[in-house]
Amino acid sequence: MKAFENKNYFIGGFSIMKKAKLFGFGAVAMASVLLLGACGSSTTDSSSADGSNAASSEAGGTTSLPTAALITDTGGVDDRSFNQSAWEGLEAWGKANNVTRGNEGYQYFQSSNESDYIPNIDQALNAGFSTIFGIGYKLQPAVADQASLNPEVNFAIIDDIVEGDNVASATFKDQEAAYLAGIAAAYSTTTNKVGFIGGVKGEVIDRFEAGFAAGIEAGAKELGKEITLDVQYAGDFSAPDKGRTIAKGMYGTGADIVYHASGATGNGVFQEAKSLNETGDQVVWVIGVDRDQSDEGNFKLDGEDKNFTLTSTTKAVGTVVQDLAQKAVEGNFPGGEHVVYGLKEDGVGLTDGQLSAEALDAVAKAREQIVAGEIEVPETPAK
Repeated sequence: MKAFENKNYFIGGFSIMKKAKLFGFGAVAMASVLLLGACGSSTTDSSSADGSNAASSEAGGTTSLPTAALITDTGGVDDRSFNQSAWEGLEAWGKANNVTRGNEGYQYFQSSNESDYIPNIDQALNAGFSTIFGIGYKLQPAVADQASLNPEVNFAIIDDIVEGDNVASATFKDQEAAYLAGIAAAYSTTTNKVGFIGGVKGEVIDRFEAGFAAGIEAGAKELGKEITLDVQYAGDFSAPDKGRTIAKGMYGTGADIVYHASGATGNGVFQEAKSLNETGDQVVWVIGVDRDQSDEGNFKLDGEDKNFTLTSTTKAVGTVVQDLAQKAVEGNFPGGEHVVYGLKEDGVGLTDGQLSAEALDAVAKAREQIVAGEIEVPETPAK
């Protein structure tokens, strides 16, 4: 397989190259702050498997609450994106219920590659966790396998669907938030060249690409612009070096905005943008993903604090994790249900970031139209 897959869109004037049930958030999720502002070793950190790190409640005894474990995708809980959002949600659940990190409360099991998924789930099962989250669509086969073998345990899969009475499936209308990002990019680009970097080609990232392209198309039409969109894939969610190489090529050929949907690979996009902006010779922007990535865009120029994160598409992964864990506490875990979160449910969104007033107005208008059903955003890229 090629390291990079790419195709080009020419958007403007206009040409291009190149049965779920909806649920709102539960009461606890609505009351909580969205921790998003929405892709190590094959075990947890040193404390998780043996319960040596705060495995009991602060009072010294064991907690009577259900326990919850999170199995990461390969990006890990410090990917500053998808997995980190999920972990922040589980930490918030622990704090809200006064339980601590460890086998008697909550914990994560970090995966360094796909072969770690089932062993990590086995570790969580052996440690006695009563609710286990698979973070990311790549864990779908492992969750399906282990859930069928352990019907007494609650499982949740984020970004995919697993059939089973003990499995809650949560997916997101990523294309809706990406559409808003496309509108924002169309209203913000000065070079009329924009880039999209995906992690691994597949159904989930297709939604990001499709929505972004559709938003740029709509924005270009409104503004009478001709905008070129360069789409490339790194083939990896945890390869910052590849992300930086692709971003360098895009910025080097005139793109002034790059949107990444690539997990930790996107860290390389931010590295390249920071390097270019710090020289003062080129102003470039990054659109973040899954959580507010504004902090990644901080830099200084001539002693002045600046930021190159144009905006970020957010995905309420943390809030969903917190919500489902709380439902387990209340005896209302939605096993067998597929929960879908879009703009209407505040499950996805777009930050204000550094957007101009004109861009913010255009984004707000598009959001209203999507929620009202006047705009239906495509889930698959145009061929």
